[in-house]
Amino acid sequence: MTSLAIAPQSTAAALAAGGPDPARFDWAEAWYPVAYVADLDPAHPIRFTLLDRGIVIWWDAQGNAWRVFEDKCPHRLAPLSEGRVNEHGELECPYHGWAFAGDGTCTHIPQQPDGGQGNQSARACALALPTAIAQGLLFVYPGQAENAPQVEVPIIGPVEEEPEGWVMLNTFRDLPYDALTLLENVLDASHIPYTHHKTVGKRENAASMEMDVLDAGKQGFRGLWPEGPRKGKLGTQHTTFIAPALMYHDLTSEQFGRTLTVVYATPIRKGECRLFARFPFKFSSKLPATVIGLTPRWYSHIGNNGVLEDDQIFLHIQERELEKAIGQASPEKTRTYAQACYLPTQADRYVLAFRNWVSDFEADPFPGQSLEPALSPTALLDRYHSHTQHCHSCRTALNRIQKLRWGLLGVSAVVWSLLPIAIAIGSLTGLVAILLGLLPLATAAAWAGLGILERRFYEGRAIPPRNFPEKKAKAKG
Repeated sequence: MTSLAIAPQSTAAALAAGGPDPARFDWAEAWYPVAYVADLDPAHPIRFTLLDRGIVIWWDAQGNAWRVFEDKCPHRLAPLSEGRVNEHGELECPYHGWAFAGDGTCTHIPQQPDGGQGNQSARACALALPTAIAQGLLFVYPGQAENAPQVEVPIIGPVEEEPEGWVMLNTFRDLPYDALTLLENVLDASHIPYTHHKTVGKRENAASMEMDVLDAGKQGFRGLWPEGPRKGKLGTQHTTFIAPALMYHDLTSEQFGRTLTVVYATPIRKGECRLFARFPFKFSSKLPATVIGLTPRWYSHIGNNGVLEDDQIFLHIQERELEKAIGQASPEKTRTYAQACYLPTQADRYVLAFRNWVSDFEADPFPGQSLEPALSPTALLDRYHSHTQHCHSCRTALNRIQKLRWGLLGVSAVVWSLLPIAIAIGSLTGLVAILLGLLPLATAAAWAGLGILERRFYEGRAIPPRNFPEKKAKAKG
């Protein structure tokens, strides 16, 4: 049995992430967020894949804690995530009913005779992984359990140092490309004006960029963009990459106050990762915070998904082209990222620093593995399986919208069926009859509008806003 370590957040961590080898970063020896606590359901086990390893997340009522096990029963290797939390608050295997306590101990084997001791064997125990909760996220440590309490949980430093006054927007999504591709993308501020034109960027804001990498090593790097976004209109932007999977941009401006763009890239498997995006704000006025507070979380997620889909398709294709380009090198000469890609400007400094980190510390989470064939555009734009079904707020909103649409159909049907009878017996005046006659039309319009909103929980838009035709400027007379 492996004992479960609930790691405290400690500033005196004795071990650095990535393992003891100074020349290699071991992705297993680090903490990763796997879910926002607010999205977890205590009544049902949840399956996730971390570093190509199935895990199950479940609520241990006896221990009053979220637990994470390797998602296989020691008996016949059935996935525990298909089981249930039983009446005793233990995780129960769906296959033969073996039950496990929060530390992985097997408490019950139904097929065992009275007095049997098979459940007391170490081989009967589920493998429990260390967990920690920090800043609203559930973190898991997939490496050596004894190292977990000594390795620092990667959190947003500025929020921890000055906890008062922050307003936080959060989202997540399972993305059809590598954690490495995601990190490269979000470290690159130069793509925003073009890729996200008409969503969170404008092409006219593109300009030369002079970036500085202040320090770099196995644990990541820090960067400085003195001019900052929007051609210097917002101030200097600081960037931090904390290896292996956290990065954030930090910007303070007179117009908006302090804003952070935070991304965790949790590796699922080769060619797939879970993005956790967090946007902490300290606004210079109260109005933006009020607006954010009044905006439903699910509505923000619809907009966030649209922004992610701006580059979802081409990043999926791009990483396959990169794999082919590097793989074409002869055995006598290893082809580097910089040889495969042409990087002539300072705008790519962070991207190159990140790729150098991958190369210098052998930091590929899935070495030797190849990407699967490219997915179809329809699969790449799927929102339901990559977000909605895992998100408590979006799941709830979708369910309510679907019920409301059925209710509108019922109201429309009843009014249409009763209206002719009421008119025939003369119980309605002409004006009331007209108004009631318009009611089914109004409900039909509402039903159709809600149908459009419902689709936004299932699929993204096929054409990104940047590719819409631009309006022609009116000629001056």
